[in-house]
Amino acid sequence: MKWLSLSLALAAPAQAALRFGCSTLTIQRLDPLVEPGTVPSAHLHQIVGGNAFNASMDPAAGDLGEKGTCTTCTFSEDFSNYWTAVMFFKHANGTYKRVPIMQNTALPNGINGGMTIYYTQQDFYSNGNTKMTAFKPGFRMTVGTPTADSKYGPGLKFVCLQDKGTRFPELDDFPTQPCVGGIMTVHHFPACWDGKNLDSPDHQSHMYNTVKDAFQNSGPCPASHPVRVPQVAYETLWDTTQFNSMWPTDGSNPFVLSFGDNKGYGTHADYVFGWKGDSLQKAMDSSCMFNACENGNPLLSQGVTQMNACSVGKTVTEDIDSWLPSLPGMSM
Repeated sequence: MKWLSLSLALAAPAQAALRFGCSTLTIQRLDPLVEPGTVPSAHLHQIVGGNAFNASMDPAAGDLGEKGTCTTCTFSEDFSNYWTAVMFFKHANGTYKRVPIMQNTALPNGINGGMTIYYTQQDFYSNGNTKMTAFKPGFRMTVGTPTADSKYGPGLKFVCLQDKGTRFPELDDFPTQPCVGGIMTVHHFPACWDGKNLDSPDHQSHMYNTVKDAFQNSGPCPASHPVRVPQVAYETLWDTTQFNSMWPTDGSNPFVLSFGDNKGYGTHADYVFGWKGDSLQKAMDSSCMFNACENGNPLLSQGVTQMNACSVGKTVTEDIDSWLPSLPGMSM
């Protein structure tokens, strides 16, 4: 309750918004939130962030912000981990090929795949004046579920790219025609916390979703989840263009997520907090926006070479790069 009391007592407005790149840390079948300790997990994920990532990620094992020694993210104090399912192309002959990941046009050149990460307070264009409470060590959450067979909730989107700067329209499922610039997946997490639980059995109940579509300001938090936390969002750009000439003649979507979903309703994402010390709270209390928060203003940052050099070893050894007869883990 002390976190809840503290957050309600602090009335000074905050104005920061973060947008930054994280290169790929690893791509393998591990899922320490939903399947902790299971090697391999059911399906393939791309993971970015700190190198303390492992198959179990037991919160009792210590603060990620203190355990990590490097991170693939722009901000060198961010040892959090962020991950999503991987996209595959399914050929007419039944084989699968993993879709490469592109960097966002708003980020420095040379980033190895990865994602664009956001911690916003109001929307994509302005900061706002609501007091934000940073996540605490041990905090984790998920959004979406791979078992969904219809629209699961707001903020889980696909964008058919004309170029890397395309943001609209946002779709609830996979595009129905070839996209000249690739496909972007977008995952917006809930921004209202109950102020007490760092996690919950389903990794979602300790949060409340007032998120609206696109980068719009989330609605007010309810009494059950009164603590406003930063609006976390991921953007992942998939280079589907190399498969456009192989689009099925019947017009059906040829792309699937790594657990076999060809509609896209099961798109989902996982988050484990790992910012060092009070660095995220300092950022949320500042007046910076996007890359103006770098270089010690107030966050320490690093270059692309350092980001790309950070990695973790393979826990699961399997072919994920060739044309495959089945999706990894989906052959049974």
